[in-house]
Amino acid sequence: MREKVLLLHGWGGSDDPHWQAWLAGEIAKDYGTVSFPLLDNPHFPTKNRWMKQFKQLLAEFQPDMVICHSLANTVWFHLCNEGEIARVKRLLLVAPPRLDLELDTIKTFFPVKVPTDLYADVVQLVTSKTDPYMSEEEAKALQAAVNVEMLVLDDAGHINAESGYGEWPWVLEWLKQGKGK
Repeated sequence: MREKVLLLHGWGGSDDPHWQAWLAGEIAKDYGTVSFPLLDNPHFPTKNRWMKQFKQLLAEFQPDMVICHSLANTVWFHLCNEGEIARVKRLLLVAPPRLDLELDTIKTFFPVKVPTDLYADVVQLVTSKTDPYMSEEEAKALQAAVNVEMLVLDDAGHINAESGYGEWPWVLEWLKQGKGK
């Protein structure tokens, strides 16, 4: 894999055994170029600090592909709404929270508007029917608003380690083949 892949975690991070940590290892094992940074204060993040850090990572690393999990999707949407980031070839949005989530610890991130441009040539959305942060109906509304392909997992919770997503072969295949199946 010759593309540069940027993995952006959500609230609390995505350390082992989370699928993002596994994926970073799989990319590195194949001599791929991956950046999987620990974002600033992941358990008590603030929107402005994360947006600044995302912009810096995007400018310095210049990824071809970006994979967001959870709250990272919300930050991506804010950046898209600002319109000050470079396009990427491929973007994977995994388990985004609803656009008006109300949780005290991360309240600075919400609400967020649906972007009119996701700054990516190919976009895939992955949601779960049992995600506590976004209902199936909210996911369908988001998918319709951004007009991208969506994969809906049956009983995957927030698509994280707690819901059994450590090794996740599908995401590695998505990277390698460029298919959202």
